Amino acid sequence: MIIIVDDRDLVRQGFSGMFQRIGYPVYGVSGEELPGWLESICSNEIESIEAFLVGQTNIDFCPVAKIRSITKLPVIGVLEQNSLPDILQLFEAGADDVVRKPIHVREILARIAAIRRRREVTRTVFEYGRLRVYTDGRDPEIDGKCFPLPRRERRILEYLASNGERRATRSQIYNAVYGLFEQDVEECVIESHISKLRKKLRKVLGYEIIDSKRFLGYRLAIKVDQSSVGESDRDVEIASGSFGQDLQATLG
Repeated sequence: MIIIVDDRDLVRQGFSGMFQRIGYPVYGVSGEELPGWLESICSNEIESIEAFLVGQTNIDFCPVAKIRSITKLPVIGVLEQNSLPDILQLFEAGADDVVRKPIHVREILARIAAIRRRREVTRTVFEYGRLRVYTDGRDPEIDGKCFPLPRRERRILEYLASNGERRATRSQIYNAVYGLFEQDVEECVIESHISKLRKKLRKVLGYEIIDSKRFLGYRLAIKVDQSSVGESDRDVEIASGSFGQDLQATLG
């Protein structure tokens, strides 16, 4: 999720529309609302945030410095025009990057990915056997070929890939896909999205790649190749099977 900090409703709505068209939820907050909002969110919700975009605000304190005092997530300043004093002030306050409007949202995502890469927080490409997942807005690939997905399903796949071995709960996935404060969509819709995504991936890959555990959540898992099982492992399986048959015969 992308957080837009700007006092102008039109700017927040404009960024929201552009990001949501490529599947990224956005939450807008004014400069005046920012301190209370930062205090109200919990650590689980912060994990769903990918970056802050800070635009024009009419407040006495610096919003970039306020955000930086709470989190180390990427912060990008957005200026209306080139101004060296403003650029330097944003960097001194802790901004990771400064851009000038107009700017395409895909460029913003690329800059966010670059910031995270420099910090070694996350990668932008994840390999799961034949499946390759990107986190910069591109569709995934299977066997090197583009595998188009609806934006919600693609965002779920991206989130699971970036989550690594950790399982993601339905609530965490919902926050990443729809945002923290979405009121019009029920959380249970995530299960429907995941079900459709699993079927599509299983049809092409031939196996289940989304592993789910009740009460624990979801994660991506690489298929175990049965042909790679060692002879000793098969001997144990055979021995176990023979022991079970002998035990049944004895008890019978």
